[in-house]
Amino acid sequence: MRLPRKRRADRTGSTDDTGIPEQTESPEPTRRPTGRAKSHRRPGKKARRPLIDFPRRGRRGWRRWTPSWKLTSGLFLLFTGSLAGLFTAVYMRVEIPNPHDSASRQATVYYWADGSRMVSVGDVNRQDVELSQVPDSVQHAVVAAENADFYSDSGVSVTGIGRAAVNIVKGKETQGGSTITQQYVKNTYLSQDQTVQRKVKELFLSLKVSRQQPKTEILEGYLNTSWFGRDAYGVQAASYAYYGIPAKELNPSQGALLAAVLKGAESFDPSLSADNHQRAEDRWSWILDRQVDTGSMSAEERAKYTKFPEPKPPVKPTSQAGQIGYLVDIANKYLKSRSGITDKDLAGGGYNVHTTFEKDKVLALAKAVEQVSAERLDPKKRAEDQYVQVGAASIRPKDGAVVAVYGGSDAIEHFTNNADTSGVPAASAFKPFVYAAAMEKEIESRERSAEGAGSDPLKPRPMGPPMSSMALHAALVNSDHTPFVEIGKKIGLKKVKELAVASGLREESMAKLEPTFSIGTSTPSAVRLASAYTAFVNQGRATEPYSVTKVVRNGVAVDGLGQSKARRAMSSEAASLVGSAMRQVSWSAVGPSQGQGTYVPSWAGKTGPNDRMNSAWFIGATQELSTSVAMFRTKPDVPPLLPMQGVGGPDSERGSAFPPLIWKAYNEVAAPAPPTPAVGPPDRP
Repeated sequence: MRLPRKRRADRTGSTDDTGIPEQTESPEPTRRPTGRAKSHRRPGKKARRPLIDFPRRGRRGWRRWTPSWKLTSGLFLLFTGSLAGLFTAVYMRVEIPNPHDSASRQATVYYWADGSRMVSVGDVNRQDVELSQVPDSVQHAVVAAENADFYSDSGVSVTGIGRAAVNIVKGKETQGGSTITQQYVKNTYLSQDQTVQRKVKELFLSLKVSRQQPKTEILEGYLNTSWFGRDAYGVQAASYAYYGIPAKELNPSQGALLAAVLKGAESFDPSLSADNHQRAEDRWSWILDRQVDTGSMSAEERAKYTKFPEPKPPVKPTSQAGQIGYLVDIANKYLKSRSGITDKDLAGGGYNVHTTFEKDKVLALAKAVEQVSAERLDPKKRAEDQYVQVGAASIRPKDGAVVAVYGGSDAIEHFTNNADTSGVPAASAFKPFVYAAAMEKEIESRERSAEGAGSDPLKPRPMGPPMSSMALHAALVNSDHTPFVEIGKKIGLKKVKELAVASGLREESMAKLEPTFSIGTSTPSAVRLASAYTAFVNQGRATEPYSVTKVVRNGVAVDGLGQSKARRAMSSEAASLVGSAMRQVSWSAVGPSQGQGTYVPSWAGKTGPNDRMNSAWFIGATQELSTSVAMFRTKPDVPPLLPMQGVGGPDSERGSAFPPLIWKAYNEVAAPAPPTPAVGPPDRP
């Protein structure tokens, strides 16, 4: 029902007599919030939402800055779509290159100190075989050890590549995580560079190779291009290197050992060290068990293989005959310890290695050993003269350069490097370090007493050398053990050990800290003992021995090589006090040089008739050279050293007479005495 006009007007406002509503005072319009734009949308039509609602409308606080699930999922789909598109584009553009030509692989060349060429190493030892010539058991061992999912995977391990990329960025190793296909691609088509770019290229090539080549072809290529150590590329060369048989004759146990060394021959070739042997045996056993787990070998067959398949000793190339192989061995050890270069890198070739070895001194040292051995030893008539070995090293005191070594009779017949082996007790040759530690202790005590005296003129001050110096001086010259055992207990064996290590002996060659420690139960190498004795010549300063001055590959020099800075091993006063006794040891052992009427000073330590250890040493150091000579007896496959009693006859003092003769014969050629020496034998303190 419509209301009367007047009543309807009353609902909107009062009216006058004319019926027109009277204007009443309107409230003040509401002010819009600052920043809110006035809407111009037409009445009845909703506003269009923006494509990206961020910051979010209608939200306050942190919710305003939190992306919605629609925005998040949209961005994720956009990113993954772009990445997939980029991946597809790169995959389509990558072409499988031609395989490497193994014949173009460069050799590694070693040079003498004068720059002349010493030896070239690195001819590729590789013989390709068809997969049918490789026993199934060997194939199964390799797949079980390296890539159990080989026959079903896509050819790549994304997690492995990601881990390798992260490690590269962090400067760490990148090994591990690669499939057999990836390793085959790297060996066949790419370089060995550990870079992100190479890893990415490896990823795409592996995917493409896996799609275009059958798995059997990939496995055959992998087995023919992989490095097994012992300069062997491929399973055929490795089979000959480790067992002297073609690959087709390998049994499952031998195949498991070859699969083990694929992880890194420098760590798993059992002939290289006792630790290597243990690692190889553990991995060999694991690979056999792994084949049972993967179903490629029955548990009954696995039970047959309980004895480790010992490989034959490694054979060095004939180019490394004589002392050359030992020199290369020392140079390679130094490179690996200082630069990160691996055995595999060196086998790949292309390096120019400049060494510190001086050809004339190497020849002189070998001649001295052979001459004395031929004149004084007769293994055909005396059983005690059998299995005698000599190791020697000569170092330049001023900088620590290794100028010559004698590692054995022939590097291609006697594989252990006697100059750099640890296992021969130093015996009395260790005593100078005990003497020096005792002098350091007494010098420190004397200085504290002097400080305590202050300016008091009536308080007595110590004068002259410490009293124990006289007793130790005589004990060192006469090879008396008792004073050194007692002084070691008094000053603390830990202090003796610290001084010996500071002088250059390796921590791992140190014996247990028992009373006999002071009389030389530690087993340093000839290289290390010759180096440590330079501290007595250099007024207490020691320099780390080095054998490589420079390495260049593809025009780029390798960093971290060459001479190290000298370090303080003992005080100059302690070195001088001990040196006086050592020069008297030298005089009594070798006397004056040939044709000289007076004594040329040298610092020496030696074993003597009172030593009951299975070794004989002489270390003599002059300003020009510090040379150590060790003699011992060792029989193949018999770990303990054989006794030295009777070597060279009853008057040889357990063989201790021979090292001084070798040292003297070498030193007279390598560092001849001046024509008019002015120094006589040293006096007692």
